[in-house]
Amino acid sequence: MTPTSQPQTLSRHASVPRLTQAVAPLTHAVQAINERGEREELYIPAERPLTVYVDRRELVTLMTLGAHPELLVLGYLRNQRLVDSVEEIESITVDWEVNAAAVATRRGIARIEERTARKVVTTGCGQGSVFGGLMDEVAGIRLPPAQLTQAELYGIVNAIRLQESTYKSAGSVHGCALFQGPQMLVFVEDVGRHNAIDTIAGWMWMQQPAEAMQGSDKVFYTTGRLTSEMVIKSAQMGVPIVVSRSGMTQMGHAVASQLGLCAIGRATNRRFLCYSGADRLVLQPELAQAPPVPAA
Repeated sequence: MTPTSQPQTLSRHASVPRLTQAVAPLTHAVQAINERGEREELYIPAERPLTVYVDRRELVTLMTLGAHPELLVLGYLRNQRLVDSVEEIESITVDWEVNAAAVATRRGIARIEERTARKVVTTGCGQGSVFGGLMDEVAGIRLPPAQLTQAELYGIVNAIRLQESTYKSAGSVHGCALFQGPQMLVFVEDVGRHNAIDTIAGWMWMQQPAEAMQGSDKVFYTTGRLTSEMVIKSAQMGVPIVVSRSGMTQMGHAVASQLGLCAIGRATNRRFLCYSGADRLVLQPELAQAPPVPAA
């Protein structure tokens, strides 16, 4: 998360879990040989395993950049539908010396063995997976009414263009952001876009009062393609509009159409494609004729 989008320091609410702040280095220095045969030092994104234990039971190992591991774990539990509210979590403790995250719940997770027995490997950068039961619950999601103007869309694309990021210095990472109108609320990068959206989901749950962080007036942005996993997770967060600078998969399109979610891809400069939920996009075609945005 960037300094302008760090979670605000809030007085601790009784229902908010205790989180450690186990930040890890985001980049790693290496040497490489360039096309001229010269040796040069450069930085690449860090990647490390984080094994999640829930009430001392091993659940999953996530490969992550490690910027905000506690929020990542919280959002993962949320988006996997293993917990229904933030009040169910007592604490999340991350220890990078053993690459582990210990989650303590207040009353345990009902039928956790049954609910995590079947996994579906997704297209999440080769690392994504969701528990099988999650796919069966899509039909029950109801998205709130919301609209986005073409001018607001262009504002989001420009804000991402100007955003300082690990990608600009080291490449090889995905970025995700949450917007409220033209305002970027939070920006997260990780080695996989699924990790980044989970971290945002965790951040949303940690904001108090909780009713102030509903998804109905929010827009989710990702640098990665819009797969079924990304569409489902956005919908579970209650965010009915998603924007990507990349494209969309067939299953992502099918799920978005089923949910009535507005999916906008190939969004760069003044160009975009609205794949589904076009009734949520207020078109202003005259804006497309404006001069192109200069390179950053």
